[in-house]
Amino acid sequence: MNPFQPNRRAFIRSSLMGAGSLGLGSLLGRTAFASVDDALAIQHHPATAKRVLVLFMSGGPSQFELFDNKPLLNERRGEQLPDSVRQGKRITEVTVLQGALPIVGSPFEFARHGECGMELSELVPGLAQHADDLTLVRSMQTDTVIHETATTFFFTGSQLLGRPSMGSWVTYALGSECENLPEFTVLVSGSSRDDQGLHSRLWGSGFLPGRYQGVPFRSSGDAVLYLSNPDGVEREHRKGLLEGLERLNELEAERTGDPDVHTRINTYEMAAKMQLSVPELTDLSTESEDTIERYGANPQKPSFANNCLMARRLLERGVRFVQLCDRGWDHHGGLPKSLKEKCEVTDKPIGALLTDLKNSGLLDDTIVVFAGEFGRTPYCEGRLTRESYGRDHNNRVGSMWLAGGGMARGATLGTTDDWGWDTVDFPVHVHDIQATLLHCLGIDHLKLTRRHQGRDFRLTDVSGRVVPEMLAGAPRPLEPELGPAAEPRGEV
Repeated sequence: MNPFQPNRRAFIRSSLMGAGSLGLGSLLGRTAFASVDDALAIQHHPATAKRVLVLFMSGGPSQFELFDNKPLLNERRGEQLPDSVRQGKRITEVTVLQGALPIVGSPFEFARHGECGMELSELVPGLAQHADDLTLVRSMQTDTVIHETATTFFFTGSQLLGRPSMGSWVTYALGSECENLPEFTVLVSGSSRDDQGLHSRLWGSGFLPGRYQGVPFRSSGDAVLYLSNPDGVEREHRKGLLEGLERLNELEAERTGDPDVHTRINTYEMAAKMQLSVPELTDLSTESEDTIERYGANPQKPSFANNCLMARRLLERGVRFVQLCDRGWDHHGGLPKSLKEKCEVTDKPIGALLTDLKNSGLLDDTIVVFAGEFGRTPYCEGRLTRESYGRDHNNRVGSMWLAGGGMARGATLGTTDDWGWDTVDFPVHVHDIQATLLHCLGIDHLKLTRRHQGRDFRLTDVSGRVVPEMLAGAPRPLEPELGPAAEPRGEV
């Protein structure tokens, strides 16, 4: 007889002997298998942040219309990008077939804001109110110009599938501050028909234990799918079913030592807790009319604004890592109209969210990150008209900003050339950003590892450095004289 295949009598005897451990109690998940997949609860040095909020604009927002003003592009509109500027660097297969690369500038005005004089577009008036709280990076570099691989790279540190996401690494290292909600949550907005897909690997746990994967939430209807009891099933009845499943999983774990079984146990336990905590969390009707208006939210309709309001509520309740992904930023055509529309539905709630986090004191120990997967080209993709144009991908000149949690305030870092084609000073690689975020959380990115298939893996793979200029109290880099473009790091 297979020793791991219990007969009916053995199962009943084991169930009776273990009756005292039945129920979705917290002791099971936190003591019985604590050595299998509990968080490391490490701190390599004092932290300036406890939690992270990522605002990811899927598709790659154009920096020229938002954060990196290039007057020369309007002066030279319609002219070809000079070969002396391009220097033979790769362009995508989409625009290489055009035969012409006409320069196009931004139709939107820029102005300086705050005591720091940060230059921002008229499309982001809500964000501009917080200029003195931001670290604006105009030289973000990544290793690929393809959406799928660049997005995967941003969140996992690798273009390859199967790696843990940033939120999984953080929660694996630090654990949870919240008993009744997942430590890592995800909210997605924008039509599923908009451009790039957002796959679960962007919040997956890879080869880390499954309990560290992100839990998708929704800001209207059922916040978490399949959390509510099915029609006709009473809570007590379902509780009994879950208790039976828990006991079966416990027996399976005792026989095999499989950590995935423990993950299932934790999932059932958390589901029971969330049935009580989630309805209160997601009831946006408890917010004041003023708050709803400031965010531009509508509790009856899913939106990025709702997600920002939900993100604030999650952070207030101690959720460690909140990830908001918004679709629809891949503007290969119709950019002026489409980008303006996206900013109209995102800038207001972002401004309100930053205001609330600052007023409550949460911004002091919460890092807020706004980014896309890469930047765009200074030349037009497709047809250039008086009213419309598009831009192709550029992995050497992305713009992003960070705020709170020990980040520098009122700082603008990185310089691109006059054409916005390449970085000429202070390149900041995606791995550098990841290393710096972990540093603010008290984690040494070189020491946060997990052994898998014979070697140690980490979020920053085999590179990355903490960027001291991004941290509060750091000296600002001097404004450089424009010179030859910096060599990009990694594959282009």
